Amino acid sequence: MRTELQPAFVLHRRPFRNTSLLLEAFTREHGRIGLVARGASRPKARLRALLQPFTPVLLAWLEGAELATLSAAEERGLPYAMPSARLLSGFYLNELLLRLLTRHDPYPRLFDAYQDALLGLMQADTEEPLLRQFEKTLLDELGYGLQLGVDSVSGKPVQPDQRYHYNPQQGPWLAQGISHDWTISGRALLALQNDQLSEPQDLHEVKRLMRAAIGTHLDKPLRSREIMLNIQRRRHKADAV
Repeated sequence: MRTELQPAFVLHRRPFRNTSLLLEAFTREHGRIGLVARGASRPKARLRALLQPFTPVLLAWLEGAELATLSAAEERGLPYAMPSARLLSGFYLNELLLRLLTRHDPYPRLFDAYQDALLGLMQADTEEPLLRQFEKTLLDELGYGLQLGVDSVSGKPVQPDQRYHYNPQQGPWLAQGISHDWTISGRALLALQNDQLSEPQDLHEVKRLMRAAIGTHLDKPLRSREIMLNIQRRRHKADAV
């Protein structure tokens, strides 16, 4: 069966045989799909330059038993030319989609959120809030949405001036007295819920929460996150010299 041109992004590509590419693409109406782009790796092939991550494209394909065969590809807009310092964040988003989405399940809202996140990486003053917002949308769309505004034990609204324990499967519950376990402020939980993250301390706490929440659905660590941590370690060593 032939699928006509669909809005898409290439998440990952690698050489296949002598002149072709294997693609993992995220489409708005068909979700994540695997494609063979025949002849696309030839040095002068038009598709070689077009089928790149962060470039909005239109793709058409012929369904196959395991992989589809790309039948057409067109430009849908200019590439999201984000600063080099943010490219790793872009690949982090791609890796999340590759690792957490099953093929052929459509997520149009998530597709739009991904496109907005790429635009934000290109234009926004800071990247952390938009990364956390995308992570939250991703979990929502996969059916793993986080409970943020209500205490999971008492049923009372989360209070910004209180601190809470947090379990991704359960939600928050009030931390009583002095606790040696990790806690998060109610203010940070509510800021995440309302997409209003701006305070550095809130961003720090929410980053740890989202790392734990996403980690429960991964069978191994994200490669992009390991690279980020290695870069941060090298920076700390350089600053200490």
